[in-house]
Amino acid sequence: IIIISQNYFEPYTAFGLVHCTMMGVPKGNRPTILTFHDIGLNHKSCFESLFNHKDMHEIMQHFAVCHVDAPGQQEGASTLSTEYTYPSMDQLSETLPMACLLIHRNVSFAQITIFFCMCLLKLKHPDMVEGLVLINLSAHAEGFLERAAQKITSWTHALPDTVISHLFGKEEIQNNHELISTFRHLITNNINQSNLQQFVKSYKSRRNLEIERPVQGGNLNARMLQCPALLIVGDNSPVVDAVVDSNSRMNPTTTTFLKMADCGGLPQVDQPGKLIEAFKYFIQGMGYMPSASMTRLARSRTASNSSMERNRNRSGTNTDEQRGRSHTDVSMESTPGAEHSSSGPTHSAELSC
Repeated sequence: IIIISQNYFEPYTAFGLVHCTMMGVPKGNRPTILTFHDIGLNHKSCFESLFNHKDMHEIMQHFAVCHVDAPGQQEGASTLSTEYTYPSMDQLSETLPMACLLIHRNVSFAQITIFFCMCLLKLKHPDMVEGLVLINLSAHAEGFLERAAQKITSWTHALPDTVISHLFGKEEIQNNHELISTFRHLITNNINQSNLQQFVKSYKSRRNLEIERPVQGGNLNARMLQCPALLIVGDNSPVVDAVVDSNSRMNPTTTTFLKMADCGGLPQVDQPGKLIEAFKYFIQGMGYMPSASMTRLARSRTASNSSMERNRNRSGTNTDEQRGRSHTDVSMESTPGAEHSSSGPTHSAELSC
């Protein structure tokens, strides 16, 4: 491991050095929040506005954070050697245990690209991951039509345009010129373009994750994620349908699906306060921060009772098998002063703010 400074280190992996940034100090037996960014971004452009938000300060008092940058994607990165073979999504997942070994177990906070890596990390090293927060996830490889469209786009569009279309929906691109201009500048000037090209190619070549929702009496060898997971997508995101489909493949007893209103492809940038509030609920459901302040959202009685039950299970009075979380489908509206509401089946809850 190369220690660059107190807050930066670069562990050696089979695919070279991986740049990591620490915020805070690991707190005893509590997990560390591990983040990984999307293509065209790095930990700063993807998560800085979220972790610098005033509402995140309370969480930061309880947890340390380790930001991991994909090879060659950090600011100021030199061009990767022509002899370097960029790791696949599967191989990228194998670089994460080096960071995890330093911080023991983690709660993973991931944008779409690294969903594969974080989930593969959980599948291969289950003891290292205690929970997953997944933004804009898609469990599928690119289909034939997607690959064909991408090939045509690569002929007619520069790399930054390709990344912008990946990150943002058409409505955002057409109407939010300031946001798009800001991220186009970050993509063009803060990321090594040669390295980015390789990262994008690796992501586009991803395979199906092949996870399945557990079914009673079903395949006992099916790949399933058993840890708590929070799935997040903006209602104007370009991947809403993919996230809904991915949610249908997750374990309903441990997964919460959050669709954020008036929000685009980067919920952590558009609505950081709302996302942080949801993250606090998620952490509480895992048995941490029971006294955290909740000021933005109104939660249904059903969801509150479910959270209390999960906290009791966490205390050790029941067996590990009893720690499963109730499935919660959540929507977040932007109307101020919304009333408490609940809808759908017993285990469904709606958050409003």
